[in-house]
Amino acid sequence: MDSWQYNSGKLPGKVPISMKAVLQHMLLGLLSLAVSNVLAVEKITIQLDFAPDIEEGRTTFGVCARCHLPEAWGNADGTYPQLAGQHINVLMKQLLNIRNGTRHSSLMFPFVQQRTIGGYQELSNVVAYISTLPMNPDHGKGPWPKGTPEYDEGAKLYKDNCTDCHGEHGEGMAEKFYPRIEGQHYEYVVRQFEWIRDGKRRNANPDMVKQIKNFTDEEMKMVINWVSHVEVNPKDLAPSVDYQNPDYN
Repeated sequence: MDSWQYNSGKLPGKVPISMKAVLQHMLLGLLSLAVSNVLAVEKITIQLDFAPDIEEGRTTFGVCARCHLPEAWGNADGTYPQLAGQHINVLMKQLLNIRNGTRHSSLMFPFVQQRTIGGYQELSNVVAYISTLPMNPDHGKGPWPKGTPEYDEGAKLYKDNCTDCHGEHGEGMAEKFYPRIEGQHYEYVVRQFEWIRDGKRRNANPDMVKQIKNFTDEEMKMVINWVSHVEVNPKDLAPSVDYQNPDYN
């Protein structure tokens, strides 16, 4: 298992952001016990501290930009998620989970290996860089706008089931690795919700699995539809849909 946490601090680089990344790499040690032929599993925790270098992350992001686009906006059809605006802790956890196989992604797996993107320092660099990118002001949204019965039902479902972890409007919780889902593409969130509910996504939070296990497909779509129509804070958005990442323009 891999885990990563982020604490604030000083960061080198030209981008005006302060952060200190603390990487905790969790290793599993398998120790054989002679008694009763029992295999005991002991968890070894190693803490490695890295100060992310955004300038280096800018370069490393070229690997990611091939699919997630230079702006890290992904695709409205949900093939690739929007990474811009996501919490650093969440990005790092997902990269590590894909790298070690806890989360299955045949598309991502080759690109998060050390031979492709580098070690933990490089991962720290690239998630720090992604955190500086503005979000898509026109992300993929669900089919039911405000004022429809489905929108209203989705709002109720969200309030009753999602706010404790994802916040009042889908802002997430960085320190607990709860992702920001406001501004994320509707189709992508639908797919992930379904996989978590149905047990296909192995790194899902057990509390979420329990919370949504009885959702019908229609309820799933309505609650995610509501989140997709939440207005994202303008300060987190790019100035227009025509925005191009100047680092890759």
